[in-house]
Amino acid sequence: MDLSFQLFSARNYPLDEVLKTVGALGYKYVEGYGGLDYAATDGGLGGLYGDLPGLKAQMDANGLSMPTAHVGLDLLEQPERALQIAEVLDTKAFMCPWLAPDQRPATAAGWQSFGEKLAALSEPFTKAGITFGYHNHDFEFAALPDGRYPMDVLLAAAPDISAEVDIAWIYRGNADPFPWLKANGDRIFAVHVKDLAPEGENADEDGWADVGHGRLPWQDLLKYVKAHTKARYFVAEHDNPSDVSRFAKRSIAAVNSFGV
Repeated sequence: MDLSFQLFSARNYPLDEVLKTVGALGYKYVEGYGGLDYAATDGGLGGLYGDLPGLKAQMDANGLSMPTAHVGLDLLEQPERALQIAEVLDTKAFMCPWLAPDQRPATAAGWQSFGEKLAALSEPFTKAGITFGYHNHDFEFAALPDGRYPMDVLLAAAPDISAEVDIAWIYRGNADPFPWLKANGDRIFAVHVKDLAPEGENADEDGWADVGHGRLPWQDLLKYVKAHTKARYFVAEHDNPSDVSRFAKRSIAAVNSFGV
């Protein structure tokens, strides 16, 4: 399995060193996130880590590409700038990664409205051949009064967008991912491969764990995802690793050992 690495996991580390590390370990892809500051505030292509062609060159030098990226609502509402990013980095899919607490709907009608907003935002990207999707956390799997998940309402309101499923967050939301994955397999474009530490462990890492070293049944999950979904990308992530090289090394080794 060709594994991607979510660069948010390494946000506290020098990007050039991280790219060298994950490339040397055998990762084929990286997934970008908004903190890379792709588009400068002046509208140019500069950013915190230098210009986009420079970032592309660094990835190329380490045998990496960025087929998927997390792009926040603020930039998605500026499609011309966002499409510049896709063109320079040869990115094929944008995933809306987050909905701030003060923006989260409290009702099914609110989630439907948000889904309709995403559907409208997706139009210039899908017309340009960019896959557009939404990435969940736990709050989209807190059941509404009618029993539906907000994620289901959102996807029903935006029938043409994809899902990037973060399975560990589904578990943190106390939902069962297996039936949901099967029921929504045609919508799933990418999966975050992230693990949870046993209860009470890894407090300094916010309860997350290196893939294959936590309590989630990742070998079974990966087999299930491959059998029941159309997922094309599998992205290793840890929200707060104390040692990013350890996380990157142990996670890809575990995934490779599964033989999936």
